Amino acid sequence: MPTDLPNLLTISRIAAIPVLVIFAALGKPWGDLAACLVFSAAGITDYFDGKIARDRGVTSSFGRMLDPIADKLLVGAALMLLVGLDRLSHLALYPAIVIMLREIMVSGLREYLAELRVGLPVTRLAKWKTGFQMGALGTLLAGDSGASVIGLEFLPISLAGEVGLWVAAALTLATGWDYLQAGLRHAGAQDAAAAPQGETVARP
Repeated sequence: MPTDLPNLLTISRIAAIPVLVIFAALGKPWGDLAACLVFSAAGITDYFDGKIARDRGVTSSFGRMLDPIADKLLVGAALMLLVGLDRLSHLALYPAIVIMLREIMVSGLREYLAELRVGLPVTRLAKWKTGFQMGALGTLLAGDSGASVIGLEFLPISLAGEVGLWVAAALTLATGWDYLQAGLRHAGAQDAAAAPQGETVARP
């Protein structure tokens, strides 16, 4: 049910997006820190909604549908904010592009495989990717300006965030390739099953 605690936590990630956008758009150091805190709190719910659902045995189709959507909306909003507000260096733009393209590709694969009633399980490496990605984006949203609010202006916060973004992009490529291979295997199996007996399926 949408009112179960895990689903409410998932919905809260979507509800956090306009709050995140408002704080980041203020262009104030305290606003940057607040945007980081909102994003981090929303990101943490991604762990707890799944854990609570499994522990309580309250998994639902609604939750399985909404959870990946909420994640992608939150990550996409953060990346667009960072780019639109010129909070990323030109070099850091490339891992941001990789992350966005991977999210779109995986969404397409999930949609295709759903028609075949095939699930696309989350791998352990994908969980590491999510951890680095959320950490990097939260750090970048705070930036050096947000760090100055709590007396950490001596630390290279923005640089650390960009390094984390590159790590997340590398993991993104690895997990994206795994998911793409899984999709291609199922597509090949479907083509082979649909081909008339004795007919060879053309390979691209």
